[in-house]
Amino acid sequence: WIGIIGGSGLDDPDILEGRTERYVDTPYGKPSDALILGKIKNVECVLLARHGRQHTIMPSNVNYQANIWALREEGCTHLLVTTACGSLREEIQPGDIVIIDQFIDRTTKRAQTLYDGQPTSPPGVSHVPMAEPFCNKTRDVLVEVARSQGIKCHVRGTMLTIEGPRFSSRAESLMFRQWGADVINMTTVPEVVLAKEAGLCYASIAMATDYDCWKEHEEACVTHFTT
Repeated sequence: WIGIIGGSGLDDPDILEGRTERYVDTPYGKPSDALILGKIKNVECVLLARHGRQHTIMPSNVNYQANIWALREEGCTHLLVTTACGSLREEIQPGDIVIIDQFIDRTTKRAQTLYDGQPTSPPGVSHVPMAEPFCNKTRDVLVEVARSQGIKCHVRGTMLTIEGPRFSSRAESLMFRQWGADVINMTTVPEVVLAKEAGLCYASIAMATDYDCWKEHEEACVTHFTT
């Protein structure tokens, strides 16, 4: 089974054939929305809207633990996720796709483990290695498909995840560039961390919507994206 977590504007259930909906509960509470089950070219898939289908859940309030747990319990072994992002590099232009391979975490409020010591959670503590957060084999497949379709694709990139819901100040944006970040969003962490801990192959397709605010005299393309 392939889990698909849809970000802003990319959570259309009509991509699935023979779809059914299932509302589930988890030890961490309810996921963002119903799991939508179906097939894409005879491949079993489960679609989940990260922010809810009405886009009512802000990034800090997404129940990442419940989302990852629910998808794993449904039988998913791989997660393909989408995210809108701001570009921190001149060469990553609005509309470009980035198959990210690293992250920098600037979040402050989010649970980053399934082993959180709660009575309903698994026992123990998990210290999961994070040198390679994303599944490289799955990333390679995404890059190959993008190239075969003639889609402009950056084969790697470092995502900086901020808490939000506000955007960065210009000083922050310039600092993030100095840190080596390539793109910026509000949802990669802790989603990728929890997926890694859960043993799922996770890969993210990031689409740049604008140049964040480091690039002066550039008209902002997006003023309210939340992924």
